[in-house]
Amino acid sequence: MVSKYAFGSPFETEAVTAEFPAAAYTGQAVCGDIPVDISVENGFSFSFEMDSADVVYGLGEANRGINKRGYRYVSNCTDDPHHTEEKVSLYGAHNFIIISGKSHVGLFFDYPSTISFDIGYTRPDRLTVRCERADLYLYVITGGSACDVAKQFRGIIGKSYIAPKYAFGFGQSRWGYKTAEDIEAVVSGYRDHQIPIDMVYMDIDYMQDYKDFTVNPERFPDFAAFVQRMKEQKIHLIPIIDAGVKIEQGYDIYEEGVEKGYFCKREDGSDFVAAVWPGWTHFPDVLNPEARAWFGGKYQILTDLGIDGFWNDMNEPAIFYSEEGIKELNQAIGDHVRAFDGAGGAENILDNAHAVPHEARAILEQIQNNQEDYRRFYHNVNGKKVRHDLVHNLFGFNMTRAAGEALRKIAPDKKMLLFSRSSYIGMHRYGGIWTGDNQSWWSHILLNLKMMPSLNMCGFLYTGADLGGFGSDTTRDLLLRWLALGVFTPLMRNHTALGTREQECYQFEHIEDFRHVIGVRYRLIPYLYSEYVKAAQNDDMYFRPLGFDYPDDRRAVETEDQLLLGNEVMIAPVYTQNVSGRTVYLPEEMKFVKFMPDGSLYEEILGQGTHYVEVALNEVPLFIRKGRCIPVVDAAQSVDAIDMDTVQYLGYDGAAYEIVS
Repeated sequence: MVSKYAFGSPFETEAVTAEFPAAAYTGQAVCGDIPVDISVENGFSFSFEMDSADVVYGLGEANRGINKRGYRYVSNCTDDPHHTEEKVSLYGAHNFIIISGKSHVGLFFDYPSTISFDIGYTRPDRLTVRCERADLYLYVITGGSACDVAKQFRGIIGKSYIAPKYAFGFGQSRWGYKTAEDIEAVVSGYRDHQIPIDMVYMDIDYMQDYKDFTVNPERFPDFAAFVQRMKEQKIHLIPIIDAGVKIEQGYDIYEEGVEKGYFCKREDGSDFVAAVWPGWTHFPDVLNPEARAWFGGKYQILTDLGIDGFWNDMNEPAIFYSEEGIKELNQAIGDHVRAFDGAGGAENILDNAHAVPHEARAILEQIQNNQEDYRRFYHNVNGKKVRHDLVHNLFGFNMTRAAGEALRKIAPDKKMLLFSRSSYIGMHRYGGIWTGDNQSWWSHILLNLKMMPSLNMCGFLYTGADLGGFGSDTTRDLLLRWLALGVFTPLMRNHTALGTREQECYQFEHIEDFRHVIGVRYRLIPYLYSEYVKAAQNDDMYFRPLGFDYPDDRRAVETEDQLLLGNEVMIAPVYTQNVSGRTVYLPEEMKFVKFMPDGSLYEEILGQGTHYVEVALNEVPLFIRKGRCIPVVDAAQSVDAIDMDTVQYLGYDGAAYEIVS
């Protein structure tokens, strides 16, 4: 059952697609038998006492565990590459939680600005949700289980995006592939070593001076022919698109946006100016339907050259500094950085930050993604001027919506790959997300795992992390263990930052181990893609916490390093350095399967309970639930080379499985 309550004058985010009459809150009970304190004085506050056994699920891309109790979280889309445990905000804003215990209640706070969730942080038994303005919709969903509540929520926010099948192949990325020759070398590295691959991602270096929808003609001469050559090698090129449009005379997208008034404005009506990778930029006003359609239409510049996939980045939107911020910096540190006035590009001041005095560095950090900057510009929403900070969390959603809506018109009969860094609930209808600039840390394998079901609850099914880690230097064992998790995530991408260790799989010793682990992904694609499509079509989850299926088993509810995938599989990746295996908890009898490096399968029936299972670095483990089976095929070098005539079924004898694609 779904109830909708309106407080004040909510902004229409379009997160929910189902139509509900909105009841004005008059002090009535909104959560059934659960006593709730709601205040609309001095902002909005929602609070109630949690039972000691209550589990709190949700919040999508949030830090820490699957059960969100014991910490605080702030939905405020933030460009922060340091995903340490104390961080309360990441790139997404997914304001949906499920309280599961004696009763099961889902709460979606449809509010596009900063909103905080104190889930037993201030008081262990108290959940409090607060935001500055009492202008929002509150959706209350009651159901028979946490799984039921999640399914109902998925049903009211619209169907999830379905990626093309090739997007379930393996992809290689690096910030620093600067030329066509660099990319060709990567492709050769994989193909020569017979490591399967379907995609190479193009970071900002492919552009001309970091200008959106441009290609550097010296680095990529005859780009259309290059794209075609890659396709002949079964490689899809996936370019990045950033949120900021470079201010440059003669750059047609800049000039056209200014002429038509499609950029975000200052209060005085002038175009807002901020620095990102190109230097000074304007932001397209993607909350304005006309501007959104205009910006989305520009993706055709690249689709006409043969591109059939994109990743949107820097769309919180990230701001390195504004004109006001740089004035404040110059005033504080005088002549040390007076030359860094933005004319040389944002990277100039950032790359030379080491040269400024210590006291200035703190100011430099303060002017990046400064909350004051988000109050300095405005959107045109149906003719009304709306200050950005009041709708900040909608920017990434609507940038990807711009692309998604346009691509459906550009190629109505073709699925395009599309995913984003920043998001709000509702964006899941247009694309997926990756979890941003993580680090080459063992703890981030576990963080990757725990985010997946929480994102699924909020509609995001095409998800994954930068395997091996984006920042810092990876190691061979870390990458292999992370790839063994990535075998199961819809987005399987190895990505790393400029200046880090070379992270392509062929750069390490015993390349055959990487060939095998990635090959397992291709052996499982018929099953994985089928489960993904089913989840999208049926408003289900691709990944689920064990507690969703075994709510009466407290041990299962408290197990957060194992996930259910579809209705057949449980995964339990190894995420600890220098170990030969791990302990797993089985809520029921399951078949333990390992894909061995010689191509064989290890199979063993394990009963309900705790087991220590050995898993070598070059083995991929999974567990098949009792009475179930999954399809497995021979490994292939690309998705379209998968031979379905080789399909066999792995699991329990007599079980059946229907492949959907």
